[in-house]
Amino acid sequence: MIVIDGSYGEGGGQVLRTSLTLASLLGLPMRIEKIRAGRKKPGLQAQHLTGVQAVAKICDAKLEGAELDSQALTFVPQLSPRAGDYTFDVAEARKGGSAGSTGLVLQTLLLPLAFADGTSHLTVKGGTHVDWSPPFHFLKHVYLPILKRIGIEAEVEIERWGWYPIGGGAIKATIKGTKEGDLVGLDWTERGELKRLWGISALSNLPMHIAERQKRHAEGLLRQRGFDSQIEIVNAPAKGQGTAVFLLAEYENVVAGFTALGARGKRAERVAEEACQEFIEHHESGACLDKHLADQLILPMALANGPSAFTTSEITQHLLTNVWVVERFLAVRFEVEGKEGDKGKVAIGKGGLSHV
Repeated sequence: MIVIDGSYGEGGGQVLRTSLTLASLLGLPMRIEKIRAGRKKPGLQAQHLTGVQAVAKICDAKLEGAELDSQALTFVPQLSPRAGDYTFDVAEARKGGSAGSTGLVLQTLLLPLAFADGTSHLTVKGGTHVDWSPPFHFLKHVYLPILKRIGIEAEVEIERWGWYPIGGGAIKATIKGTKEGDLVGLDWTERGELKRLWGISALSNLPMHIAERQKRHAEGLLRQRGFDSQIEIVNAPAKGQGTAVFLLAEYENVVAGFTALGARGKRAERVAEEACQEFIEHHESGACLDKHLADQLILPMALANGPSAFTTSEITQHLLTNVWVVERFLAVRFEVEGKEGDKGKVAIGKGGLSHV
């Protein structure tokens, strides 16, 4: 049994999600202790518990400690991940509901189902645009297109948006099964020229002028810096209230996404400024991958058969923690150039599930 220290590095939910993915793919029993010890509220929260139960369902795993606030979990898969039609609702994990991230639950399931025999249809309900997680538009326009170039084919659509605190959103994903040998390594060290910059200013159940202000301010800020952008206003169907600005930068060789979310008392102009500032900092770094995508690609890179490398605008603690977790399960080694908080480069010689 592999034992993982959940307090290592950033000590958050990513340690759990990466461990669950690899344990299910490798068919290895796993125990994780000190779950989310680095968080203000440690242990399994609704979205983490939903992810645990979801992965357990697709590989018929035996569980111990799978309950809210648990800081230790034993996960023993009985079968290889099975393709199928699945529905998971984060709200079911907590009385009164939850806006737990649908994106993080999807990412936990994506790779196991991508290696299953057949096509899977997945519905995940909860928060679609919430803090500390990849929003739906990042998954659709950045994460999944990048994975497709590795050899993982999946599509995602949104039925209803879900904002903090009530959630109530729903996304649907179709995940095509593939074979391990079909995954190829890629080089993301030269991004090329910026070809297009576009985005959305979205809101739900709030006055339309908020979205208009977000759009106007974002376009103005970008214009001042010499960027021509097209931002579309979206009136999003949802149970709750919320606003967001999402920007997508399309370079010759790669894409990058940047999101800012509204909150009670937060001016529309501030939301626009946050999204624009993230883009500008990334663009000026000259790196290929934004800091969020960089840590999310560590695991897919480890499963690809050929060498892979990328430059990123920031080496984050999330990235370094994910490298550490992957190296506990697989006999692979990443080379990380650059200090935490600085621009850097990450490379791996060869990966694959055979490297155990």
